[in-house]
Amino acid sequence: MNHRPNFGLLLKFLLALTVSVFSLANKSIAQEVITIQQAIDNALKNNLQIKQAQFSTALSDESFKQSKNALLPSLNASTSFNRNFGRSIDPSTNQYISQQFNSASGNLSASVDLFAGWQKINQIKQNKLLLDADKTNIEKVKNDLILQVVTSYMQILFNRDLLKAADAQLIVAKQQLSQQQQLLDVGNKTLADVSQAKSQVANSELEVTNAQNNLSISYLTLNQLMELPSDHQFNVQAPLTDIKVAAKSNYNAFEVYNNALSTFPDIKLAALRTEAAEKAIDVARGTYYPRLSFGGGTGTNYSSSRQYIESVTLNGLKEIGRTQTSNEIVVTDSYLTTYANQKFSSQIKDNFNQYVGFNLSIPLFNGFSARSNVRRAKISYQNTQVQEQLTKNNLNKVVYQAVADLKAAESRYESTSNAFSAQKDAFYVIEQRYNVGLVNSLEYSTALTNRNKAEIDMIQAKYDLLFKAKVIDYYLGKQIVF
Repeated sequence: MNHRPNFGLLLKFLLALTVSVFSLANKSIAQEVITIQQAIDNALKNNLQIKQAQFSTALSDESFKQSKNALLPSLNASTSFNRNFGRSIDPSTNQYISQQFNSASGNLSASVDLFAGWQKINQIKQNKLLLDADKTNIEKVKNDLILQVVTSYMQILFNRDLLKAADAQLIVAKQQLSQQQQLLDVGNKTLADVSQAKSQVANSELEVTNAQNNLSISYLTLNQLMELPSDHQFNVQAPLTDIKVAAKSNYNAFEVYNNALSTFPDIKLAALRTEAAEKAIDVARGTYYPRLSFGGGTGTNYSSSRQYIESVTLNGLKEIGRTQTSNEIVVTDSYLTTYANQKFSSQIKDNFNQYVGFNLSIPLFNGFSARSNVRRAKISYQNTQVQEQLTKNNLNKVVYQAVADLKAAESRYESTSNAFSAQKDAFYVIEQRYNVGLVNSLEYSTALTNRNKAEIDMIQAKYDLLFKAKVIDYYLGKQIVF
């Protein structure tokens, strides 16, 4: 049976593909288009984890300021007023009395540590290191977020290209079904051929549905990273340069690792935490030393029971005894003493007192608590040393792996590009032969499946190559742009 190539069908396919491309372009124009840098900026501006890290830094800054203020003298004032009943000590005479009275007192004191085992100085140094660590932690959180945004951004590009490929394959499958139906109507094809074409359309529709779902999920993921509403509509800008040109670079793993050691925030954060833990040992050791402080104060008091002698008058004679031999009475003058309550102002003035002095405290035995605190500080320091080394080891592993992955991705992209080109040529030949009846529908379907798989593999390899290259930039602290 003789058949000519169906150029009309091919023209319809190209027209439908062009319409689809222009439709996607118009849709993109209608939506906000963001670059990868804009996505990163949005995430850094809105992300709540960054805000939490900033709050933690603010607390550390306040602790650092307070540790410096602890070097200043302390000044305290106090006052009291009491109503006393029963047997009480009169604060003005320091004597027990059994009567109701009011009392009041006021004190002002100040003290300053002259020596405390350098604890306060070491605490300042430790808090400064902890503040620097929290500042670096902000950079670490930002750095980790940037990598997540880049991954999500790449996933959108990948899923978008897969959807375009799936749409194009669905158009081909529908056109092929239409052709098979026409050939069946004139008796040149069987129902099996039409069924095979329908099966291919169903598979293509499923691929489109899966691609749409995956693209929607990747957009949702990026929206969440940017802390934007889940229904926020936007599009992403594809790389403006050739993938191979943008990703091609001869990286040396050793050099990348050494550069990352000085720029990667994870390493700096681990080092600062190690220094802070080391300084904590000096803080704990301060409890071994004596403490010397200087202080002074002033105070006064008042008591409503305090009296003074207002007047003394002669009041006759009074017997004070008898002589031993003649038993004669011995008398002396008797005086009447009148008392009056002392005024508040005069008591405050009369009772005014001041003091200055030194205080020396020498630790002799404290249940080994000081020794235990020092030992715990040493263990914490050793643990942070191990954690710092683990961080360096992990960075070494991921950098060497990233460089190796980049080289493998370059080879894979080259291979998949060649394979896709070959599969396209092979499918074109099969399609032409199928149109003239030289191959059956199963062979055609197999060739189409192989072509589709080769295209998907090439798309995956393309974005995998670009992502691997951007990972290297991430470890080098470079700005991630297309």
